[in-house]
Amino acid sequence: MSYERGIAAIRLESPAVIPHTQYISHPRLVEMLGDRLDLDFIFSTDGPEVKGRLTNMGHAFWNEDWSDYNTNYCYPFATPEEVLSFDPVAEYGLPDINAKAEEYQARWKQGQANCDAVLPGGLYRTLFSFAIASFGWDMFLTAVGLDEERFEKVLEGFYQIIMAHTQAWAKTDIEVFLTHDDMVWTEGAIFHPKWYRSHVFPRYRRYWEVVRDAGKKVLFCSDGDYTEFVDDLVAAGAQGFIFEPLTSLEYIVPRYGQTHVIIGNADTRILTFGTKGAIRDEVKRCMELGRDCPGYFFAVGNHIPHNVPVENALECFEAYWEMRYRKAPTVA
Repeated sequence: MSYERGIAAIRLESPAVIPHTQYISHPRLVEMLGDRLDLDFIFSTDGPEVKGRLTNMGHAFWNEDWSDYNTNYCYPFATPEEVLSFDPVAEYGLPDINAKAEEYQARWKQGQANCDAVLPGGLYRTLFSFAIASFGWDMFLTAVGLDEERFEKVLEGFYQIIMAHTQAWAKTDIEVFLTHDDMVWTEGAIFHPKWYRSHVFPRYRRYWEVVRDAGKKVLFCSDGDYTEFVDDLVAAGAQGFIFEPLTSLEYIVPRYGQTHVIIGNADTRILTFGTKGAIRDEVKRCMELGRDCPGYFFAVGNHIPHNVPVENALECFEAYWEMRYRKAPTVA
């Protein structure tokens, strides 16, 4: 691992070796790679955790032993009216910002001390992710469609909670603030784009002003395809992107490759089903696009689960190690 390499890329200082990060739930692969994994950035978020009604839509399995498989479904909101009448602040409360800052600082400081890579702070549940966790997809989508104006008041409650946690993170010593919010699907926007531009991105802007004013770098992460919103996110203050292969690296690089951190976007489907030649071509695509971008990190953009053949994953890593120098290393 290399904190120095990772933070140089975060600061757009173009380290000689293109850094990388990975999201892996493949225990045999991790065991085989050991220290060779050599990550420069660790995906990490913390909060906001709340007490109150939350939906559990279940969970498919990623872990090899199925330990994450979950069929304990829970849908506490039975009608759209219950959603539209919901007050998130009354239900979940607002944290004491100073106390929460101390809590976040202690956990982050311990984690960073035990990790020779860049460890961000940040929030996993932002506006979309928080609404999904509270209501589930059906009630969330239905309520917004039935009464956008009333749902705006619900969204404002989520915003207040997230802002308090954002203010707490801003008081810590983190260098990178990570906003995770799964706001799109594989085919793009879930709602009409104007809804995002009216209700979501202005709130992102206010969050990010707080952490940017505190000297933190803001990275945004979402599953799915958010290509159509990249410009909106930049305008709102995002200073970097983490994304799956569905979001276009080809779109981002010429526009923001010199000014923003870029993390991604090799396709795990190619690792799962492709030939070794196809895997090398995919690594080469990403590295050639990212090579001249000072803040580029190589990553398999949508996770390496245990069903990826070990030999295919190793081929991906071997290709990365061969291609990771911005300039060919000097041979003595």
